[in-house]
Amino acid sequence: MAGFRALAREVRNPRRHITARRTSLRKCLERFAPYGHRATWHHLCTRSGIAPEDRRPDPLRLLTALEELEEARTLWLAYEADFAARRRQEKLLGIRQPSAVDDWHLRTWGGCDIIPCENPQTHPDGRLADVLRRLIVAMESGPGSACPVCARQDLMWREDLDRYPSAGPVCGDCGIVVPLPLLTTEALSAARRAVRESRYATV
Repeated sequence: MAGFRALAREVRNPRRHITARRTSLRKCLERFAPYGHRATWHHLCTRSGIAPEDRRPDPLRLLTALEELEEARTLWLAYEADFAARRRQEKLLGIRQPSAVDDWHLRTWGGCDIIPCENPQTHPDGRLADVLRRLIVAMESGPGSACPVCARQDLMWREDLDRYPSAGPVCGDCGIVVPLPLLTTEALSAARRAVRESRYATV
């Protein structure tokens, strides 16, 4: 099975048919897709001007999408290297139990579904690398009261997520499923309360 860098070379290879190059980019998302496969693909297509179902996209647009994905992956792999070094040092000091954020991070190792989007067509607007930088800052700062990506407090608890985790707070603005360790107890309670209030409003 080809790795991310081998697939990226196939995307860049001008001797390959454009359809095969597009397929290679889709396969890159099996190795790195911060929003989940479908949402990350929709994000890249939106930002690079590719129609998601276009089998023969403009090569330059395809490369634009790849470059954004590579930039985000480089950032995330550097963070993971720092994380691994820190955990090794903590273990040497006798700190064996990872924090709640560290435990969540281990489940996203490699870069798939870091901050999944429940609706593939609703995702943050900015570049992937910028979004991941904001997420890393939030991870290093501790729990907050708002979405770590867009800073909105419009969070709603969902029990029917079609992915892991199957329940969690979803941002009503940028659409991400916010990692639980990044929110305070009060913010989580507010997200659950928002669901109850919306149900009562429709009765």
